[in-house]
Amino acid sequence: MAANNTAIQTRQPVSIPPAAIVIGILILAGLAGFWYLDRAAKQPAAPPPPLTGPAKAYVKSLKLSDVNMSANESYMQQAVVEITGKIENAGDRVLDVVEINCVFYDAYGQMVLRERVPIVSKKMGGLAPGEIKSFRMPFDHIPESWNQALPQMVIARIDFS
Repeated sequence: MAANNTAIQTRQPVSIPPAAIVIGILILAGLAGFWYLDRAAKQPAAPPPPLTGPAKAYVKSLKLSDVNMSANESYMQQAVVEITGKIENAGDRVLDVVEINCVFYDAYGQMVLRERVPIVSKKMGGLAPGEIKSFRMPFDHIPESWNQALPQMVIARIDFS
């Protein structure tokens, strides 16, 4: 007679190497980080505060003059549009900061770019009463649909000393 040789098989527990667990956790953390940064990048930035009452009243004391626009090519073969001019403080207060909103339009009058640019800052030395300072605003990422005209320039911020 043939003997029954039935082997009893026992299952060995599957062991995952600790290095694989660490790599898995790092991959999950990386994916969570990318998801968070992607989501944060899609949220619009908080709009800058509007002009205060005293700043609105002082706008009439600021005069822009000799405003010119030129296009140059940067060392990276990229077009850079540069707006230069002068700002005069015809008022009686010292200014620490003056920022301008430059609004670029397309041929149909639709806004294609709005950028807020400082033309006076503490770093530049501020602007005393009666003083005239030159400014320069470079733009290197204006959409191609821009109408090539001088942008609308509106004083967006004034900080007093």
